[in-house]
Amino acid sequence: MDVNFEKAALAFGTLLQDLKAESVAVLDLREANIWTDFFVIATVSSGKQAGGLESKLMEAAKEMNIEEYRTIRKSPDGDEWKLLDFGSIVVHLMSPTARKFYDLERLWYDKPNLLNT
Repeated sequence: MDVNFEKAALAFGTLLQDLKAESVAVLDLREANIWTDFFVIATVSSGKQAGGLESKLMEAAKEMNIEEYRTIRKSPDGDEWKLLDFGSIVVHLMSPTARKFYDLERLWYDKPNLLNT
């Protein structure tokens, strides 16, 4: 079964919005010629919220037959930024501080946010 990754990325974004993540963005990076097609970025209020959202995203991915690629954490402190790598979709669950500091949307300013179209 082929996966429509654009539809899946939008489903992840909508799920995060429904579960009260803030400032959710789904960036279309397909024309950027990088290692992934979509970034899903959301602000979370705590590590506990990020963990709960991660569980829901993993359930949704399983239902859509999308495999997660396990990432190796370089820092033991996972409360600031949780990354889920689904190959063609990379989900970033970030604290407000990390989101402001790394400002991923600014790095990809010319790429469309599919949730706002």
